[in-house]
Amino acid sequence: MKVYVISWSPLAEDSYLKTLSYILEKWTIKETEDFESKVESLLKKLKTHKWLCPPSHKQENLRKCVISPQTSLVYRINDDTIELVAFLDNRSQHQY
Repeated sequence: MKVYVISWSPLAEDSYLKTLSYILEKWTIKETEDFESKVESLLKKLKTHKWLCPPSHKQENLRKCVISPQTSLVYRINDDTIELVAFLDNRSQHQY
């Protein structure tokens, strides 16, 4: 089974940390850990199933995974690498 490398764009890193900070500020450590766990599980699946999430409706060559009702992950596939593009608030207007 082929395993793909996951890389984080600067925007993905920044938006992930902002999402964690927001969850921690509004809720508890438990919810923050639950979110981290969901992301880790998703990334583990993406490493072996790069087409796991559906294509973005707004941007070509991007795929979008819903992590929770409030948050999604956008990524692109580059040969043997899965590049995480951004974490999004599903309630916001965004380009993805």
